[in-house]
Amino acid sequence: MKLLFDTHTLLWFLSDDPKLSAVAKTAIVDPANERWLSPISLLEIALKVRIGKLPLQAPFGTLFPNQLTVNRIQLLAIDVPHVAAVAVMPLHHRDPFDHLIIAQAMIEGMTLLSAETTFDAYGVTRLW
Repeated sequence: MKLLFDTHTLLWFLSDDPKLSAVAKTAIVDPANERWLSPISLLEIALKVRIGKLPLQAPFGTLFPNQLTVNRIQLLAIDVPHVAAVAVMPLHHRDPFDHLIIAQAMIEGMTLLSAETTFDAYGVTRLW
């Protein structure tokens, strides 16, 4: 199964936060599953770090290349079809970062790892 992390899911996984559901964690650690991340999640994290809303244990530029490699998480390129899907997406949810992640999951046929139940309104396959 191809899994696409929502931003909060990535952060909870990396910090071993108990908010990460057991179902999501089991899917993430299953070596049969592929782990994917949208670069928009990295941008969202960087912006939160910059405004002081998200402290990190190491500098962003060191932490994320390392964590992606160690945890075998691949970056999913943002392509025109992903952005085009955002352009026609209904506004069930207002977060533009989430819109792109949802569009990528739908276009690529990936399972989205997210606690956000509002994502279900988009018909995306969500695991939590």
